[in-house]
Amino acid sequence: MKQIISAQKLLQRYQLSKIVVLVFLLVLVGAVAIPGYLTGNWPWTNQPILANLKQLKSLRQNGMTLPGWKETRLQKNVVIGGHRWLVQEIKNHQTIAILLLLPQNDPKNQPQVEWLDIDGFHRWQTDSHRTLRFKVKLAATPDKPPATIEARFFRSWTPQQTFAVVQWYAWPNGGSPATSRWFWEDSIARLSNRRASWVAVSIILPIEAQSEIKIVEPLLESLSQTVQAQLMAETF
Repeated sequence: MKQIISAQKLLQRYQLSKIVVLVFLLVLVGAVAIPGYLTGNWPWTNQPILANLKQLKSLRQNGMTLPGWKETRLQKNVVIGGHRWLVQEIKNHQTIAILLLLPQNDPKNQPQVEWLDIDGFHRWQTDSHRTLRFKVKLAATPDKPPATIEARFFRSWTPQQTFAVVQWYAWPNGGSPATSRWFWEDSIARLSNRRASWVAVSIILPIEAQSEIKIVEPLLESLSQTVQAQLMAETF
């Protein structure tokens, strides 16, 4: 009997939580729809502009300067999967890494299948897939909470070379390799007539043949934090 009562209480709590979520969504939609109905200006009919489009275009042309790393080579308009990437070779002492950047170039431009494009371009095999999580906090904005980033982290190889790879979509207050996460961030920004601009980031680090990627994880996490911080400070 007690088990039946407990199950009934659990069901009631579940239904209550569903109602709370539904009410929240209705309030959120109403906050957008009612002003639009009264004024005739619907948020989804007016595409918000990219306030930082100039900075995004500059990044596409010039790349970025990273503290502690020296640029040794720069390639513009490298076509991968129909998109024009910027490719920077950077060096820190004896360590060389490849930084690929694909900045958003139009308000209608959305992240899609960039990671599949890169896999196909390099024709590599992959394994050891996991998520690399890190935070970035800018000294210029100490009152803001740190940005949380999740990135794809895996090992790849060709017959000639083995790599450790980190990939994510960066946006003003965070990042993730999942396009769904960006769509959610952009939807929230649209409520304030803004956009969550994005930059696809892929960092490729050559490593010894078939070595474990955990060996270079601290280095790649540090480099990823530096890249995200520069994007937040200079591009977003």
